[in-house]
Amino acid sequence: MANLHDIAYDLEKAIRDSDEYQTLTNAYKAVNADDVAKKMFDNFRQLQLTLQQKQMTGEQITEEEAQKAQQQVQLIQQHEAISNLMAAEQRMSMLITDLNKIITKPLEDIYGNPENLS
Repeated sequence: MANLHDIAYDLEKAIRDSDEYQTLTNAYKAVNADDVAKKMFDNFRQLQLTLQQKQMTGEQITEEEAQKAQQQVQLIQQHEAISNLMAAEQRMSMLITDLNKIITKPLEDIYGNPENLS
């Protein structure tokens, strides 16, 4: 029988060797090498974390906070290095989501797909 932990470590290595991961790593390095981009990106990430924490604790996000977040998104999307990083993050996230679906398929086979339940 296969050792699932060994297979998981093989999957980790495959992810690290993937084009998606390499692109993400290079985009992250490019943002960190640019002082302006790094500061903008760090500010954006901090705002994201703050808003996520509020949501997780059940606090309402104010209209002002939502507008500030939207303005920051528009601002950072105009910076090429950050825009490239965000696109690479999105592709990596899609890959992880696809892998998660594959990995959890045996459980879905047992319990069914919750999306199909009414």
